[in-house]
Amino acid sequence: MEMGKVFKTNEGKNDVIKFYDKFLQKLALSYEKFYVDTKYGKTFIIASGEKSNPPLILLHGSGMNSVMWLRDIKEYSKTYRVYAIDMLGEPGKSDENRPSLSGSSYAEWLKEVFENLSVERANIIGISLGAWLAIKFSVSYPEMASKLVLLCPSGVGPQKKSFIFKAIAYGILGEKGIDKLYYKVNGNQPIPEEMLKYQKLIGKSFNYRKETIPVFSDNELKLLTMPTVLFVGAKDIMLHSDKTARRLGNLLPHAQINILPKAGHSNVNDVNKIVEWFNFSDQ
Repeated sequence: MEMGKVFKTNEGKNDVIKFYDKFLQKLALSYEKFYVDTKYGKTFIIASGEKSNPPLILLHGSGMNSVMWLRDIKEYSKTYRVYAIDMLGEPGKSDENRPSLSGSSYAEWLKEVFENLSVERANIIGISLGAWLAIKFSVSYPEMASKLVLLCPSGVGPQKKSFIFKAIAYGILGEKGIDKLYYKVNGNQPIPEEMLKYQKLIGKSFNYRKETIPVFSDNELKLLTMPTVLFVGAKDIMLHSDKTARRLGNLLPHAQINILPKAGHSNVNDVNKIVEWFNFSDQ
């Protein structure tokens, strides 16, 4: 397990957390924020919605934290008790411990979080690495996952090898190049100025994972017998969306597969479509 290697400097960490707090202060919504203890480290959680509502877990992608869900929480919390969880080893408020993705640690960690929240079973929405974790957890503890929403999941289809070269090329161009890279990741769609500023701050302060994200076997994916929906962006420059959609569709005939023609990697969390699917799958 890697320790204390998430942020490049303490100053950078403090800047990222201060910006995080500014986002929370502007959130026009009733919410709670707290930590739970696990054997893998302290875990930060933002919770909203009536405690009597069905639980919904939100898992962000790599290089981000639960700030990405703040606008979505407003809609989800109308009918769910929402828990947005900062993943370990990412640029959020949870501990900087970074277990290997190849073992069972992350699934065990999330199970401990469920237990601390007194959640026996929940709907789960994950994006990118968060969707990988949603799959890993649901494969390991299928009885604890009610429904699964996978947004551009890692570990199903292959990564695009060209992305790293594009990232390097745009990085050489300075700040304008970095802006363009985020624009490309977002499917050539504009990003709110404050969020773009935050993403660039994280990029300067965060040590990205170097570990290859494991690809799930056919037998593992076939264990996802719960209602499952996939959303991928046709303009994703990080993952092969078509191969992800084809593979999951072939292995899970019950899954609903959606390829969004105008979306990239980071803008597939269409709240209205997800809520619509939740309501449909309840019937």
